[in-house]
Formats: sequence, structure tokens, C-alpha cells
Amino acid sequence: MDGSRHGSPATLVDIAGSRLRAAILSGALGPGDKLVEEQLCADFGIGRAPLREALRLLTQQGLVERLPRRGSRVAAWSPEEILQLFALRHVLDRHAIETALPLADPQTALQPVRRVLDEMSSATDDLERDDAHRRFHAAVVGLAGQRQLDIALEPILLKLQLPMAMNLREEARHHRAGDGIDRHLAILTALESNDSDTVITALADHGHLQYLDLPPNR
Repeated sequence: MDGSRHGSPATLVDIAGSRLRAAILSGALGPGDKLVEEQLCADFGIGRAPLREALRLLTQQGLVERLPRRGSRVAAWSPEEILQLFALRHVLDRHAIETALPLADPQTALQPVRRVLDEMSSATDDLERDDAHRRFHAAVVGLAGQRQLDIALEPILLKLQLPMAMNLREEARHHRAGDGIDRHLAILTALESNDSDTVITALADHGHLQYLDLPPNR
């Protein structure tokens, strides 16, 4: 939910969803925080119908969860669930790379990956960078040219929005914002080698868990 759909004017649902998503990914709303509909309607100046549709869409993305008879709250993923989701992403990454490589024409095939990395570099705020980060991983898997693989990856990336954003924020806080871009540039460099083992190693080692507060030895 980026505020508009395919260039059309933003709707109340888009606006509410974008504001909530920004608050969640920035940490202004933390995991487990209750989302009070009356307060959100007042804050956004909208009715309950568009707000509830925005909450429904964010629930599909894994950023919000519905509690029976208790409303909604910001999704709270356990460390085990976060690790499971990243493990699933790695399985799909590995399958895509083993299917796609060696590329017949690396220069042409890697253009979508380079384009998204450029978007990550030119992003003007954290949310733009988050979206580019997600698109980067989708572009890497997209090298396999398998529609069902792309479909399988999408919900995993959506559910990983928050831990990926948290990792990027903490990385920027401890070091510099450009480090996240450099990590993804290393994946592109590995792809340019056209060697699947090199790329799989780069994907596994690119620091996606480095700044998350997860128990060791899991």
C-alpha cells in the first residue's frame, strides 16, 4: 500500500493504509500495540469503513492481526516465526538461483536487479528504501522466470516487511545508511559472476538477521 494504485488518485483506504504501515515500519507503533478504531478514525479524519478495509489489507500483509472480539493490533512475530519466514525466503532464493543460473545474457537479465538497487540508492526516505529492499529480493527470484515461484514469494516478503525494516533501521543507527545498499550490491556482484554457488553464499551471508534481536544459536 503505497498511497495509490497504478497511478490512480489515492483513496481513503490507501491513505489510511499508508499511514498505518509507515507508523508500524518506523516503530512508532510497536509489535502488540492495540489499534483503536475510534482513535484512528479521528486521527485520519475518515470513517470506519475505509479504516477497516485498510486494516484488512494490512492483516493480509502480516503487519496487523485481528483478535476475536478484541479488535486489531500490530502483529507480533515470535523469533521462531521470523526465522521460519527468512528460512522460507532462502529456500525460494536458492531454488530460483539454481534454476536461473547460468544466465545466457547476464548483462540484460540483471537489468531489473540493477534498476531496483538504483531505486534503493536514490530513495528519499525509509519507506521508499523498504519497498526497494523488498523489490530487490523479488527481482532476484524473478530471474528464474517462474510465475508460481514469484507468487509463492510475495506473501513471505510482505510478512517480512517489519523485520527487514527493523534490520535496516538498526544497521543505519549503528553504522551508516549506505551499508544496507552495499550489502545488496554484494549480491549483484555475485550474480554477475554467473555462478550459482557464489550467489547462494552471498544471499545467505548478506546480513538480513544481523541487527535483529534474536536469541543466539537458533
